Amino acid sequence: MNDEYAVDYGSASTATTQEGIPFLQMGTSFIIGLAVGYFLKKSFKFLLLILGLGLVVLFVLESQGMFTVNDGMIENGVSSGIDSFNSVFDMLKNRLASMELSSGVGAVAGFFAGLKFG
Repeated sequence: MNDEYAVDYGSASTATTQEGIPFLQMGTSFIIGLAVGYFLKKSFKFLLLILGLGLVVLFVLESQGMFTVNDGMIENGVSSGIDSFNSVFDMLKNRLASMELSSGVGAVAGFFAGLKFG
């Protein structure tokens, strides 16, 4: 047999890989930012689902003549919801700004990763 094509399986090196969740090897601030970003995205989606379902039900009931919908009240409710969301966002931004530079960067990176994966 020609040694040129021989394969030595006994000396083959195996690369060790880290199994599991890659985010667990990040810092604590990254994990906190990840959790906050994930929660905000999921809760915002749920809120939009409930709001959309409620509006569809209102419009169907209005088309059936059961009652009339005041468009001004709906606009005021949506604008107050947007104001509430902005205040929560400002509170989170101030909280992240008060962290140290290294942990703040990790928290912001985790926040955006949570928004992406949420």
